[in-house]
Amino acid sequence: MLRSRSINWFLWLAVILLSLGSAHAAGASYRYDTVHSQIVFSVSHDGYSRPFGRLHIAKGWLRFDPGDWSTAATELDIDLDSLDMGDADWNKAVCKPNLLDCAHDRYAHFVSTRIERKDGQHGVLHGQLSMRGTSQSVSIPFTFNRAGRTIYGLHDVAGFSATTMLDRDAFGITAYSGSIGHQVSVWLELEAIRDDHAVTPSKDQP
Repeated sequence: MLRSRSINWFLWLAVILLSLGSAHAAGASYRYDTVHSQIVFSVSHDGYSRPFGRLHIAKGWLRFDPGDWSTAATELDIDLDSLDMGDADWNKAVCKPNLLDCAHDRYAHFVSTRIERKDGQHGVLHGQLSMRGTSQSVSIPFTFNRAGRTIYGLHDVAGFSATTMLDRDAFGITAYSGSIGHQVSVWLELEAIRDDHAVTPSKDQP
């Protein structure tokens, strides 16, 4: 009887440890904080200056373990109709069909394919960006800023900063080639809130 109880206890302990190990391996689930996450871009205006525009994330999820990036993944939608160039008429012009085409294809979609870790805080996010009916592979160098509880204890948050360069021609945005630059600088400032129900991978997510 004693031996049977000992075996059952070890089996129970093994199940608990395996469950914890699996949860750790999978990484924590987060949803993007759409208030504190922003995307800023800049492109040449006829060589005179490089004006800035801002976009917002509509929704998205992140799977991330600060100690093990091997299972990290993300997917998000960018609301092109949230475009803010600092002027209402300018916003309308950039949202027209020959540029961002916000009315027909309102959301740009990004899905990761792999994470390349460089060191404890830096890596490269590889994935597919889709907009205007075109998908292109993109690589986004990023910095993992920190993960922790907010100062008021409301949420567990992970924060990242990233920057990349996109070729607008690759997404069929070819209008005004003589006055609008073709290389678009992009900055991302992202915060994600811990949410165990956030991860809902699409069929494109590995």
